[in-house]
Amino acid sequence: MLCVSAHYKKEHIMTSIIKKQISEPGVSQNWVNKNIAAKILGISTHTLKLYRKKHWTLGIHFQYLNSRTIRYHEGLIRDWFANIADRQAHQWAIQVYLASLLSN
Repeated sequence: MLCVSAHYKKEHIMTSIIKKQISEPGVSQNWVNKNIAAKILGISTHTLKLYRKKHWTLGIHFQYLNSRTIRYHEGLIRDWFANIADRQAHQWAIQVYLASLLSN
C-alpha cells in the first residue's frame, strides 16, 4: 500500500512540474516544419523522418497538413529528446499537452 501511495505522489509531483514548465514563457507550443525541427534536435531531415516512423505519434509529435506537408510539435520533440532515457517523464508531458487542448 505504501508503494502505491509513493508512486502516486511521485506521479502527481511530476505532472505538476511538467504543467508548470509547459505554461512558462519560452516553452514552445509551436508547430514547426522539418527544417526547423531537425535544427532544434541537431539532426538531418532524414533522421527526423526515421524518428517519426519509429518513435513518435501522429497527432502528438507531428501532424500532416496535407500529403506533402508535415509539422512537428516543437515543445514535445524537445521534451522527447530531453527525456529520451525516461519514457515515463515524456509520457507525462504528452498527457499534459493533451489535457491542454481546447477539445478536452
